[in-house]
Amino acid sequence: MSVLSEVPHTSAAQQRRLQQQWLAGLASGARSQQRLAALAICVSGALLVVQAGAIAWLIQSIVVERLNWVQMVHGFWVLAAVLLLRSLLGGLAQAAAGRVADAAKLALRAQVYRRLMARGPLWLRRQRSGELGELLLAHGDAIEGYYAGFQPVRVEVVVVPLLIVAAVAYVDWVVALIFLFTAPLVPFFMMLVGWGAEAAGRAQLGELARMSGHFADRIKGLGLLRLYGRGQAELAGIAEAADGVRVRTMKVLRIAFLSSTVLEFFASVSVAMVALYLGLSYLGLMSLHAAVPTLGTGMFCLLLAPEFYAPLRRLAAHYHDRANALAAAAEVKRLLADDPGEAPVVAPPAPLVAPEPVQLHAPMVALRAASLRPKGAAHDVLRDFSLDIADGQRLALVGPSGSGKSTVLETLAGWLPPREGRLLVRDGVRIGYAGQRPYLFHGSIADNLRLADPAVSDARLQAVAEVAQVMRFARQLPLGLDTVIGERGFGLSGGEARRIGLARLLLLEPDLFLLDEPTAFLDPQTEADLLQALASHTRGRSVLMATHSQLAMRWADQVIDLQPHLQQQEERA
Repeated sequence: MSVLSEVPHTSAAQQRRLQQQWLAGLASGARSQQRLAALAICVSGALLVVQAGAIAWLIQSIVVERLNWVQMVHGFWVLAAVLLLRSLLGGLAQAAAGRVADAAKLALRAQVYRRLMARGPLWLRRQRSGELGELLLAHGDAIEGYYAGFQPVRVEVVVVPLLIVAAVAYVDWVVALIFLFTAPLVPFFMMLVGWGAEAAGRAQLGELARMSGHFADRIKGLGLLRLYGRGQAELAGIAEAADGVRVRTMKVLRIAFLSSTVLEFFASVSVAMVALYLGLSYLGLMSLHAAVPTLGTGMFCLLLAPEFYAPLRRLAAHYHDRANALAAAAEVKRLLADDPGEAPVVAPPAPLVAPEPVQLHAPMVALRAASLRPKGAAHDVLRDFSLDIADGQRLALVGPSGSGKSTVLETLAGWLPPREGRLLVRDGVRIGYAGQRPYLFHGSIADNLRLADPAVSDARLQAVAEVAQVMRFARQLPLGLDTVIGERGFGLSGGEARRIGLARLLLLEPDLFLLDEPTAFLDPQTEADLLQALASHTRGRSVLMATHSQLAMRWADQVIDLQPHLQQQEERA
């Protein structure tokens, strides 16, 4: 779990500190590139002083001392070498900072993906996919500017101005004092504007995520909206959401342009003060030295004056990247924060295994005195429910709709932890679950089956499709298993989609098959053929099937009726 979710109630300053720690942690895998970028920036800053000194010496030699070209040729060579080195160092720093940004974006997406996987499919069902998608897209782009822009400039603003002040103080302490007294104005106003920029950036990212979720949902339900004549109304809603994004984007740009104008003004005034001091000194109207500064000294100070404020101006420009990154961190926390009072999700491969004495014929999976409550429900659907599943056993789980059959399967799959009681799973047991609504992606039927085993051979793919009765309808399609279907199985019936989900599970070959209504919507002959093929294919493995079918109940070794547990629950209520 990231540092963003460790402390639920903190002050604004503490939240900002946690967000900065989280941002720093994203680039932990690219520390060497960060150090390389910082070193290149510092060396380039030192060479900037050498460059200004070479130019000032050349001007002094040409205008005042009137040296010939032969005597100044080494100065030109130094200047050319410095310009070339600074160009190479600038490219090196930019490339290293880009690699840091790429590593941070990859770490963000991996962290978000792991977090979404940890929340489990039950939580994901209640989220807007478009809004979650923005965590991997817009929020990743938001932190890119932080690492590629703000972080390198932050190093530059600490090192380069100090080098320039030290060099200028060596030749003229008055100009150095002007630099030191005017420099704090830039970060002061940058800080004032940055607070507003961060708030505006957070609002803009939040609105963009909400609009993405809204738009993605409407695209998915476009056919239904048109059927009920809601197309124009939804167009108006999308236009309103887009206008909200436009307004917030303009607020961010307004703050950015305002801060840039203010900071450029103070930087320009500071450079003008240096020029005014030198001009008055040359005119003899101001004398703070025993001698008037030479032309070379004046040019050296004037050349470094804008360069002294340049890192501060760049920091101000990239300060909005920092604000956007902090806003992205806040949005990640908001969208991935734990629900109040929600129990952590147990990962499917390793459900809660209680230490018990080893038994000779221990069940492969067992529920002990479990109270089960579906996600979002106010009451338990089952209480004090126990179930043992032995090796090679075929069980039918029956009961009226809403009796908790799917909840039992989701608990055994590790998706939903028991509110009370224990889930026991023997070491090494692999569990597979085929739900009522398997998610099918846009692509061919074969591609959707290969999600379970990308390296599966065509022969085995065909065999599994025969067992799940997929070939019964695939043979009627133009391209068979290579026929392309739409997202969420568009173009298939509910029973056909469930058979594809079952075939996908058969490719995994788990030790325990959890099947939720696999024979629903099937005609009697197809159902009989499916159960017969399933019995042959799963021989030696265990099957727990939630069903309403009498044929499936006769197929099972044992029928578990949830009705008595419901009656006990009603009596307790």
